[in-house]
Amino acid sequence: MFKVHKTDGRARLGQMTLAHGVVNTPIFMPVGTVGSVKSLVPEDLKTLGAEIILGNTYHLYLRPGLDVIRHFNGLHKFIQWDKPILTDSGGFQIFSLGQLRKITEEGCVFQSHIDGKKINLTPELAVEIQETIGADIHMVLDECTPYPATPEEAKHSMERSLRWAKRCREVKSRDELWQFGIVQGGMYHDLRKQSLEGLGELGFEGFSIGGLSVGEPKPAMRETTDFCCEHLPEDKPRYLMGVGTPLDIIESVNYGVDMFDCVMPTRNGRNGTLFTSLGKVNIKNQKHQFDESPLDPECSCYTCQNFSRSYLRHLFIAKEITALRLLTLHNLTYYLHLIHDIRDAIREDRFQDLLKHHQQLWDK
Repeated sequence: MFKVHKTDGRARLGQMTLAHGVVNTPIFMPVGTVGSVKSLVPEDLKTLGAEIILGNTYHLYLRPGLDVIRHFNGLHKFIQWDKPILTDSGGFQIFSLGQLRKITEEGCVFQSHIDGKKINLTPELAVEIQETIGADIHMVLDECTPYPATPEEAKHSMERSLRWAKRCREVKSRDELWQFGIVQGGMYHDLRKQSLEGLGELGFEGFSIGGLSVGEPKPAMRETTDFCCEHLPEDKPRYLMGVGTPLDIIESVNYGVDMFDCVMPTRNGRNGTLFTSLGKVNIKNQKHQFDESPLDPECSCYTCQNFSRSYLRHLFIAKEITALRLLTLHNLTYYLHLIHDIRDAIREDRFQDLLKHHQQLWDK
C-alpha cells in the first residue's frame, strides 16, 4: 500500500507498506549492488537511518548466483538485512556493456564481465531472479535508451521496453512483492507519454523514470522528470533511477518524485569528495593538512564527531581502508539527513525555502 499523507506544492510526503516493513517517502536508497554497501555493514546502515537498500539483478545473478540465494531463502537472510530491498532489473548494466551485448526481441545476450560466459537475460528471467532474491520492489527489464538518440531510435527502444514490461507483468507470481514499470522514451515528450499510457494499463504497483543520468544536459533531465511526474498517477510511488546530486534530489522532489538511488555518496566518499552543509569538500587538498575542524560542523555522524579533516586527509593519502569507511559513513549520513530535512520541510509547509537554500548552496 502507498499513501500520500501531505503535499507542499508538488512535493509529497508519503509511506509505502512493503513485505519487509514500512518505508517513508521521499526516500534515498543506498546502493548495495552485490548485496553490500561498500565498506559498511547492515548495522551501520540501520544506525544511519536507512529504510531500504538497493541490489542489482545483473550482478547478483552472476555472483553469488541463484543457487546460493535460494539456499538462504532470499537475499535478506543471506546479507542479514531485515528491512526492504529494491532491485534494478539489470537494464542499465546491459546498456553499459556496450560491445559485450546484443539486444533482440527475446531479451539481451551478453558476456559476463567476470568469466566471459554468454547469458541470455529475458524479461521472464529478470522476474525470476528478482522474485528469488525476494526484492520487496523489483523492476521490469527495460532497454535503457542512450543519449543522444534520434526520435526513431527512442521510439523503437521505448516500444520494445513496453513489450518487455508486459511480459514481466504476465509472469509475476509473488503477490507480496511489488513490481515497477519503467518509463522510457528518451528526451521526447510524446514518446514518454506513450510509455506512460502503455505502462498504466498493466497495473504496476509503482513507476520508475528511466533513461536519465545517461549523459544528457541537466536541464533536459529536469524537464523530462517534470513532464513524467505531471502525467504519472497520484496514487503510485515515483522512482527516479540513478539520480543523483543533492540538488538533483531536492529539485526532483519539487516535481513530485518519491524515491532515489545513486552511487554518488558512496563512490565520491571513496574518491575523497564529501558533501557537507558548506558545500563540497575535497579531502585530498593540501589546505586540510593541519585542519583541526570536522568535515561538517553541522553533522552528527561518527566521522564528524570524532575526527579532524587533517586526520581524514592523512588516512586517505595513506590509502588506509579506514578512510573509505569513515568518508562513506559521512556522505550517506549527509544524504539521509537531507531526506529527513526534505520530509520535515514538506510537513511544515516550508519546502520552497529549503529548495532555495540548496539551490544557492550547490549552484555556487
